[in-house]
Amino acid sequence: MENDKEPSETATRSYRMQARAQSAAETGERILDAAVQVFYEKPMDHIALDEVARRAGVSVQTVIRRYGGKEGLFTAAAEREYKRIASHRDQPEAGDVAEALRILLDHYEEVGNGVLRMLAEEHRTIAVRELVDQGRKYHQMWCERVFSPVLAVLQGEERERRLAQLFAITDVYIWQLLRRHRGMSRSQTELALRELLQPLIGGT
Repeated sequence: MENDKEPSETATRSYRMQARAQSAAETGERILDAAVQVFYEKPMDHIALDEVARRAGVSVQTVIRRYGGKEGLFTAAAEREYKRIASHRDQPEAGDVAEALRILLDHYEEVGNGVLRMLAEEHRTIAVRELVDQGRKYHQMWCERVFSPVLAVLQGEERERRLAQLFAITDVYIWQLLRRHRGMSRSQTELALRELLQPLIGGT
């Protein structure tokens, strides 16, 4: 009888451990979801952990225990958000400018305002500045991949100048100018970007 019970007890313990691990993982994801929301909405120095905790449905101590405070939470949330955005933006094939622009506009429509807010405070907070620098490096790599057929035939200063032009045209500031300041629709903004790019890369 004892031998019959042991596998059952082991299985029960394993199940409970798996359930606890899954619950902990889900709690961590809720905290990061809440943190991303708040970080996109408010300047870093205006963010309180109790607001993140409230949105996640946990205690402040739970947030601190998992992430060690605001900067640790910001770093964890930023890393997860970076991976999420990159995995979305990296979907098109190299050279597929039309699809790359469509997904880029999806990204700006979703988080563009929050990105602009963080850009405005990059010189006040080290953590924000590091995140912004990472974003700029990623955008350059994105441009190098998306526009690789055009860049491959250029060298030296000509290549660097063309890459800088492509970077600028697809930057969030141009989206802000067209979409927010000029009040253009999403479709017209996408068309405007394609028209700006066309002299540099040919038909898209």
